[in-house]
Amino acid sequence: MKHFIYILTDRNRNNLHVGLCTDILKTIKFYDEMPTLFFDKAQQLNRLVYFEEINTEEQAMERFKLLSTFTRAQKEKMIRAVNPDWIDLTIGLQMENARVRPLLRPSLAARRRAFAV
Repeated sequence: MKHFIYILTDRNRNNLHVGLCTDILKTIKFYDEMPTLFFDKAQQLNRLVYFEEINTEEQAMERFKLLSTFTRAQKEKMIRAVNPDWIDLTIGLQMENARVRPLLRPSLAARRRAFAV
């Protein structure tokens, strides 16, 4: 099972929240549904600016503990290395995980019409 280390921020980049989860899209949805869980409404965490995908739970916990001890400057440097404009990465994740609709077979009626002519 894959584990994700992520950093969320608010619209003004005042707060940086480090977290660990197994389903990052479900976690982001939870933060959207509970905007005042950790902070007041003005500082709601709604932008995913950094994440890492890790394969084992032990490595994920080690990395989470390490990132939790980072200073704000260290976290900002890490974020800017992969996301210099601090764009919300949630949109890309949703598109990547969206299911591609398989091509539909033509209906049998259309085939029968083609043979009838």
